[in-house]
Amino acid sequence: MRVLVRRCWGPPLAHGAGRGRPSPQWRALARLGWEDSRVREKPPWRVLFFGTDQFACEALRALHAARENKEEELINKLEVVTMPSPSPRGLPVKQYAVQSQLPIYEWPDVGSGEYDVGVVASFGRLLSEALILKFPYGILNVHPSCLPRWRGPAPVIHTVLHGDTVTGVTIMQIRPKRFDVGPILKQETIPVPPKSTAKELEAVLSRLGANMLISVLKNLPESLSNGRQQPTEGATYAPKISAGTSCVKWEEQTSEQIFRLYRAIGNIIPLQTLWMANTIKLLDLVEVNSSVLADPKLTGQALIPGSVIYHKQSQILLVYCKDSWIGVRSVMLKKALTATDFYNGYLHPWYHKNSQAQPSQCRFQTLRLPTKKKQKKTVAM
Repeated sequence: MRVLVRRCWGPPLAHGAGRGRPSPQWRALARLGWEDSRVREKPPWRVLFFGTDQFACEALRALHAARENKEEELINKLEVVTMPSPSPRGLPVKQYAVQSQLPIYEWPDVGSGEYDVGVVASFGRLLSEALILKFPYGILNVHPSCLPRWRGPAPVIHTVLHGDTVTGVTIMQIRPKRFDVGPILKQETIPVPPKSTAKELEAVLSRLGANMLISVLKNLPESLSNGRQQPTEGATYAPKISAGTSCVKWEEQTSEQIFRLYRAIGNIIPLQTLWMANTIKLLDLVEVNSSVLADPKLTGQALIPGSVIYHKQSQILLVYCKDSWIGVRSVMLKKALTATDFYNGYLHPWYHKNSQAQPSQCRFQTLRLPTKKKQKKTVAM
């Protein structure tokens, strides 16, 4: 049985250098406190991977491909830790691991094998110091933002939600007790494609992060030696998204803010509002072109936020917000309805019944969900 000794003090060890000078690899390990002569100085590495979702799957796929590449010899052992799931098939990482015949553990079980380095991607759990110390090279995190911006569990969602024009991926070494605060080993930036959804952006960042991870592992000791602390300025937090985030605030939000919200979370939680005291979900939002906005029906009357009008030519619902109009192609009210269905089944009968009413009285209203001390229904990318 191999015994690894951790050293947390004293000068770096001059090991593995012919003239008594410490190599870069051993200087890195000495900083981590490792002095066992059998710790590997170079690949192939033994890797324990922690992950759950599609973003994590891309990193796992890259690690698996590296393990299968016998010519390069970067990884010779790869095992997986994921979270339990109500689904019999499990989360995407488990599905991929089963398909690839990789050993799998379900958190909090992390197995009892020996590894050189851990890798985390979209895992959502703080790892204890005792666990981190089991890895001679620590645990790396593939994080889809340019840290210290958007620390936390939902960085891609908040990138889109806040209209960031630049994002990226950070490979960092994790620290116990706090998320996303460790030293940066590698960081690359990309422009955010205009009008991209969080799901689309996540796919781009997952491929970038997987490639960066392999690059770091090829020069792991040197990457650790050259790691830099995160800047103290510019730190922002990306909390989980709750159901309350999906409630459109017609009086407060501009059309641009509503479209950002839709692109950020629409594929996870549909945007919600109120129609005559009933919750209605907005399934498909579209921008309104200038020819529609020039319609006298829209410009010739005073409207208040939430006012809803059916535009027959384009077959969309037009909803007025703080500064302009948004278009809605389909909604969910008891069942999925096109804009035309909603008009025929709800709007037209309302106008018929209230023939003297002003259009501003026919409107969506902001849905106010009851506040809870601990929101149970939360979603994180």
